[in-house]
Amino acid sequence: MKLLLKGSGILLAAIIFLFSSCQQAPEPVLDMDKTIPNFALIDQNGEFHSLYYYSDQKAVVLYIQGNACPIVRNAVSDLKAVRKQFKDEDVKFLMINSNVQDDREAIALEAEDFDIDFPILKDDAQLVAEALQLHRTAEAIVLDPRSWTVIYRGPINDRVGYESQKDKASNHYLADAINAKLKGEEIAENYIKGMGCLIKRLHDDPEEFASISYEKDVAPILLEKCIKCHVAGGIAPWQMKNYETVFGWSMMMREVLRTKRMPPWQADPHYGEFSQDLSLSKKELQTLVHWIDAGAKKDGDRDPLAEYKDVAPKWDQGEPDLIFTLNEEEIPANGIIDYRYQEHDIDIDKDIWATGFQVIPGNREVLHHVLVSVIYPDGFIEPIDRRSPWLDGLLAAWAPGGETERFPENTGRAIPKGSKLHFQLHYTTNGKAHSDKSTIGLYFTEERPQNEYLLVGAYNPEFQIPPHEKRYENKAKHLFEDDAILYALFPHMHFRGKSMKFTALYPDGRKEVLLNVPNYSFNWQRGYVFEEPIELPARTVMFIDAVWDNSAQNTFNPAPEKTVYWGDFSFDEMLVGYMSFEYKKDRRSISMN
Repeated sequence: MKLLLKGSGILLAAIIFLFSSCQQAPEPVLDMDKTIPNFALIDQNGEFHSLYYYSDQKAVVLYIQGNACPIVRNAVSDLKAVRKQFKDEDVKFLMINSNVQDDREAIALEAEDFDIDFPILKDDAQLVAEALQLHRTAEAIVLDPRSWTVIYRGPINDRVGYESQKDKASNHYLADAINAKLKGEEIAENYIKGMGCLIKRLHDDPEEFASISYEKDVAPILLEKCIKCHVAGGIAPWQMKNYETVFGWSMMMREVLRTKRMPPWQADPHYGEFSQDLSLSKKELQTLVHWIDAGAKKDGDRDPLAEYKDVAPKWDQGEPDLIFTLNEEEIPANGIIDYRYQEHDIDIDKDIWATGFQVIPGNREVLHHVLVSVIYPDGFIEPIDRRSPWLDGLLAAWAPGGETERFPENTGRAIPKGSKLHFQLHYTTNGKAHSDKSTIGLYFTEERPQNEYLLVGAYNPEFQIPPHEKRYENKAKHLFEDDAILYALFPHMHFRGKSMKFTALYPDGRKEVLLNVPNYSFNWQRGYVFEEPIELPARTVMFIDAVWDNSAQNTFNPAPEKTVYWGDFSFDEMLVGYMSFEYKKDRRSISMN
């Protein structure tokens, strides 16, 4: 009996501790008239959400979730009931988790264990917690998408309290607030003190932001992650040439950082490690945004950005063995430009093997991408049964942020005597007429390599995207018939592309997500090169899951009223998952004839 009482006492003490930890907190001073800035986060399932994307809704409900919070867990059924009540009323429900102790994997497990079928957006850097002035979980925040202001803030109802709960609620605060909003009525009480677990804020005192140094903290981040594009003649629309320029653009910088428009790196950090990663760490993101929040002040006399000297494009790895200067292309000031194509002879008198390449854009302001394919001479047995020169067997590709590529050791791509190079060029207009004369350099060897460095595009042209469809899904797949080494993945869609995921299904039945791009952008078509190559056993199947958004909410969409099919032009669509790899042993002779 004593043991039972002792155990019960421990359990009771634990419960009291949990609830008391929920209660003790300073009362924050909330600005209920504040406009909530746009932000973007990824949820527990790897889906991307931008707050202002839901501007077509009549109301947006943000519920503050936290793992292991007893009040949150108890209130999930109540939130589901409210969602069901307004299921046909254009009301969007999202959850946000700003807890430092909860990661996405733990949040996904919590959602599964407690049947939480809401998207739970993970606020790693707590920038959303700062914007929303979050201090507790279990709080519902109702936003008016017309003004993005808070129209109600508080608990869902009065059913659950600290250390107590009722069978039924007496007051339905959240439902009443939504009802009033939909009817255009005044909300009787727009703020009610909530009951939830405390959120540990990493940076709870804005005064500490004043200690962030431009010279020592901010400028090094900009030099490492941003300056490559923000230079004279770069793809970015303005130059980070000194502190004064950055100060002038600082408010815009904060906006694009919060919404994840910058840096241009769309890979979900939850999966894989990639070389040349431009993404910002949590600390780097906080440093930049908090420095801007504190007034973007300059400390000291030194300006590292002004000291930076942009070097004209040069060959990163020495003079190439072959250099091709493309014909000049004239680009108008406005409009959508169809792909341009050029063919060039290769001045070689013998068979060669390409071992790498570098593209030097002639005009980074308008050049969106370059693809290079080989036109083989008659009678040559191609390394891949190509369905299209732009799907399989590409020799080279460049897009903004692209780097020199050296193929893996002891591999190469065949270029037999008599071949031609076929170039596809895509341009985007920027309000001013331009010209472009780009250059590509090829590195090669005359010695036969051990293996062919292959590139295939798993694709599926069998889709029909209905007008105004926000989420249309389809997939492609590719079978690796023999043991292979995978080096890089490259998702490709057009204006309506929303997301793409690469998942390997291994012969033993195990599945592994190798790359998730939840916020695909046609403006930034990147290849993602693994930090360490991936071993794929024979009979591995790669599944490529794609999602398109053909609605007016997609700001890239040129015509949401149209049904969209497969096509070569940007206003058509594609589903291609490019993969660079080598088979671990020769599957055929790779001689030139």
